[in-house]
Amino acid sequence: MARSAPIALLAAAMLAACPAVRADGLRPYVVVGDAIPVSLTGTNGDATRGRALIVERSSTCILCHSGPFPEQAFQGDLAPNLAGSGNRWSEGQLRLRLVDAAHLNPATIMPSYYRVDGLSRVGNAWRGKPILSAEQIEDIVAYLVTLRD
Repeated sequence: MARSAPIALLAAAMLAACPAVRADGLRPYVVVGDAIPVSLTGTNGDATRGRALIVERSSTCILCHSGPFPEQAFQGDLAPNLAGSGNRWSEGQLRLRLVDAAHLNPATIMPSYYRVDGLSRVGNAWRGKPILSAEQIEDIVAYLVTLRD
């Protein structure tokens, strides 16, 4: 824990030097190791909204992942079960996996939900736009960290 404090301070200082929103409409972030330690919005997300986004098929999470969603009859089996996510990954690690999973694994099939550059096979309706907003990313992270079992 003592080691993460200087990293978080460094990331916060780096973000403070950046403009609030980039030219492409995305908020800047800093990857530190295998995580984005600082919230994209500067605030915590809402776990209730995050759960709703995960089970909503349009966000695509539930198409590949399964988890503690008993009301969902058809859950994915292509990706890790989301149960226990809060034990396996830190908030910052979860954030990077949502923002740009390809940063960690270039061969991943998981979409980069908050990246618009350097992507291939992007539908015309989505070119130049993130799949999820910064607020939605933070909501999903807020929910995933609660999954401890």
